[in-house]
Amino acid sequence: MKLHWSPRSPFVRKVMITLHELGRVDEVTLMRNTVASHLPPNPAVLADNPLGKIPALVTDTTVLFDSRVICAFLNRDGALPDSIDAQRWQALADGGTDILLAWRTELARPQGQWTAITDSYGAKLRAVLSVLNAEADRLHATPFGPGHVAIICFLGQLDFRWGDSAWRDHFPQLAALDSVWAIRASVRATAIVNDNDDGNDLTAGELRFEKETP
Repeated sequence: MKLHWSPRSPFVRKVMITLHELGRVDEVTLMRNTVASHLPPNPAVLADNPLGKIPALVTDTTVLFDSRVICAFLNRDGALPDSIDAQRWQALADGGTDILLAWRTELARPQGQWTAITDSYGAKLRAVLSVLNAEADRLHATPFGPGHVAIICFLGQLDFRWGDSAWRDHFPQLAALDSVWAIRASVRATAIVNDNDDGNDLTAGELRFEKETP
């Protein structure tokens, strides 16, 4: 199999963590590609995925796109426990990651960001993190599965592109759980690498969290 891949993509990272957890990394050849919503479609990716997005997994018989679809395909034998809760957590975390990516694109607009949109993004991210923080005990008690993978990648994107947000200071239960997950071999092996070294100046100071009211 071949995987359209980038070491900076949180959704690619979901696939890579799943491959590591399943012991299937050696079955996949990685093809480095750059894609972004504000850039022309990458021809190499577009040839396999008409949406022009990564990850895209090329198998002997088809091409799969969307990280959820790819991870479900790789885990079709159920080695990673799945459930409605896991799917709900995955949807929540993936939605949060989508917001982070869209927000950074909005900040890059030459005419400046649309404040009404970015204010909405901030409110939604606070809500997502609040829910995950409140459910940290249940997450910890649930066998590691697709929901955990998605949350790890969401939080990893926060650290990568929004490193000054200090989210751990405001969502301590979730932060403690993230520290537990961080020692897993699959998580360490897939740490995000900024191989283009494009910096995080766009997002500096944009995402802040207020202290929780006692």
